[in-house]
Amino acid sequence: MATAGMRLLKKEDQERILDVCRRVLRGSGFSFRDDWATVISGSDEGLYAWVVANYALGTLGGDPAKTTGIIELGGASAQVTFVSNEPMPPEYSRKVKFGNFTYNLYSHSLLQFGQNVALELLRVSLVSRGQETGIESLQQGKPMDPCTPRGYSHDKETWKLSPNSVVEKNRLVPSGNFSECRSASLKLLQKGKDRCSYQSCYIGSTFMPKLQGKFLATENFYYTSKFFGLAPIAFLSDLLVAGQQFCEEDWSKLKKKYHSLDEEDLHRYCFSSAYIVALLHDSLGIGLDDERVGYANQVQNIPLDWALGAFILQSAAELDLQPSNWIAFVVSGNSSALLLIFGIFLLLIGAWFGSKWRNPQLKTIYDLEKGKYIVTRVNRYS
Repeated sequence: MATAGMRLLKKEDQERILDVCRRVLRGSGFSFRDDWATVISGSDEGLYAWVVANYALGTLGGDPAKTTGIIELGGASAQVTFVSNEPMPPEYSRKVKFGNFTYNLYSHSLLQFGQNVALELLRVSLVSRGQETGIESLQQGKPMDPCTPRGYSHDKETWKLSPNSVVEKNRLVPSGNFSECRSASLKLLQKGKDRCSYQSCYIGSTFMPKLQGKFLATENFYYTSKFFGLAPIAFLSDLLVAGQQFCEEDWSKLKKKYHSLDEEDLHRYCFSSAYIVALLHDSLGIGLDDERVGYANQVQNIPLDWALGAFILQSAAELDLQPSNWIAFVVSGNSSALLLIFGIFLLLIGAWFGSKWRNPQLKTIYDLEKGKYIVTRVNRYS
């Protein structure tokens, strides 16, 4: 299963890549069908992430009102998934049945709003705006880049403004201004809002109901929070202060302080901190001192990986598990109980595979953003 990195490509390019994957997998020794190599929708990606988060928290199979929403910030896309009791257009609505409950979910993927792609788009817009309006820095006659600390030197790499227009990164002068970077990020997130056909749109012209309940912010939300040394439950105001101090520090001092980190990765934390504040607070309306949002990449030693969520749904359907009882036991018990339950779960999985060894139904998932293969079983009853 391929995700946002593939969704950004043209259909014909997607098919060429998938055809290569299919040829390799046919000769791999795995039981494989061509239709198993596919590009999943952003809605599926968000749904699977929601499943694994609530599985880890012990709320999957219980009261929908007590579940936790998920906000992912990947490299190419961002996903928002949560239980909502508001009416929704069918293209944004998903239903998941687990145990004795059916969950009505809002699930949507914001393609091109992942951290890496958003940064490239923002810088391209800065160069383009400078060319169109003549906005220039006082140094070198070049547009300002508020999302990069002063003194940083861009490598001579290029972005595409259009198929026939290429711009070098060194056309921008780093100015390190958190407030201006946040404003530029918000402008990017609100692009197309004038085309909103719903009562309100938080990001561009995309429908989204009002956020309900608690949320886990994962992937780049977590990595940025960890970089600044913030607690798993931290206020956005803490990130705002840390990001502002980082953005407006001289690059030579930052290199000395974080000498063990790659410079290309290091300078991006100015943008990521401002972008997160613009996304969560300025766009989605999460308060700067709101305690509903936690930052994590795992819960109870379970990684919050969408592929694991897909595996959980398939396993529950095939084994006809009723997870609500034993999940509640795990959450209320100690670490020994947790290990025991997972041991039993693995034995069940092993027993099922043993009974099906003559004709295993396996699917290989390749996560392009994370760069790894995951092997899972196919739900033959879906």
